[in-house]
Amino acid sequence: MMMVMKNNNRSPWSWIPTLYFAEGLPYVAVMVMASIMYKLMGLDNDQITLYVAWLGIPWIIKPLWSPFVDIIKTKRWWIVTMQLIIGSCFAGIAFSIHTSFYLQSSLALLFLLAFSSATHDIACDGFYMLGLQTEEQAFFVGIRNTAYRLAVIFGSGLLVMLAGYWEKTTGNLHQAWSLIYLIMAVIFIALFFYHRFFLPKPDSDSIKVNTSFKFIQQELVESILSYFRKKNIIPTLLFILLYRFSENQLSVLSKLFMLDPTTNGGLGLSAWQIGLLQGTVGVISLLCGGIIGGIVIARKGLKFWLWPMAFALSIPHLAYVYLAYTLPQSFFIINICVAVEQFGFGFGFTAFMVYLMYFAEGKYKTSHYAISTGIMALGVSLANWIGGILEKQLGYRHFFVWVLICSVFTFAVVALIKVDKEFGKKKNVPIT
Repeated sequence: MMMVMKNNNRSPWSWIPTLYFAEGLPYVAVMVMASIMYKLMGLDNDQITLYVAWLGIPWIIKPLWSPFVDIIKTKRWWIVTMQLIIGSCFAGIAFSIHTSFYLQSSLALLFLLAFSSATHDIACDGFYMLGLQTEEQAFFVGIRNTAYRLAVIFGSGLLVMLAGYWEKTTGNLHQAWSLIYLIMAVIFIALFFYHRFFLPKPDSDSIKVNTSFKFIQQELVESILSYFRKKNIIPTLLFILLYRFSENQLSVLSKLFMLDPTTNGGLGLSAWQIGLLQGTVGVISLLCGGIIGGIVIARKGLKFWLWPMAFALSIPHLAYVYLAYTLPQSFFIINICVAVEQFGFGFGFTAFMVYLMYFAEGKYKTSHYAISTGIMALGVSLANWIGGILEKQLGYRHFFVWVLICSVFTFAVVALIKVDKEFGKKKNVPIT
């Protein structure tokens, strides 16, 4: 029987799931839910993917201000402050959707939300590494990834389903989506109060004595330079950018494919059906993949599971090739395909996040992890943008074949990186 490691009398189970749910929901609101909303409001795929790519910029450039989060105040302070701002942004979007200039106002608020969310990510990831021992970090990565993806499923699943239901019953698309963003505002205000009182206060999360501008500038420069001076930096950069290149192209366009009518090569599903699909089968499959991924790495280490996880991430792309070529009418078959894809993503993505923690080890742990996730966000935005252009040129069938072919990048970069065979293994540290 394993015991729970406590930190200031707080079990990791009491704050890791809620913290990473709070990290995931703004991201899905900006990068997925907004794209579905704009699609239903009549925007073209290439317009949507371009807007999404621009909205992803704060996650790309967040390393530029990560030292400020590292030095000024505490990670805990940044977390609760950003959650309050994010909740306010959601409320603003809810009220702006009713206006005649909804596109401009919602894009502006989504960008502010993205900036706040990127800052929140820096603080969350730093707090995670400060609040847990290394062996705990490897174990709980499956839990945190699952909580993050639960937020994605909650947003792109349950909330999209509710939007579709309210649109159908009220006949008012704008009102339906306004209610959805209002719900997210309420959730975030609740998360703000919960974390304000229940997040632990690790001794290592302390305010730095020297916070002069010169000191911050020196720390910023040194944290960035030391990152790019790390051993195996080139293979690592390629890994961060290309490990998920094929999957990233699916992240937005898979939803648009499901929404598009069969005359356009899509599945012709309603928003309600997509929400139901993502919120039931999707979440169960994701939970299984993410949790199993964390457990197996804790037992045999990242190096042992790196290749199996790369295959698990890539092979399920065949499901979308099958869907695009057959356009099945059976909702059950579509569910099976999504289940396979979500399980593979949950399992394969675990290796990616554990490697980022492995590479971030050292003095500037928080800043280096933020730089890695910023580069990851660059890869996501570029893949979304490229995917939108290619899908318009190729159509869904050939586009999904292209995505499958892009899996070769995943395998190539896995072959390049080096990992300590002991990293991630549980070493007699009680973690449950």
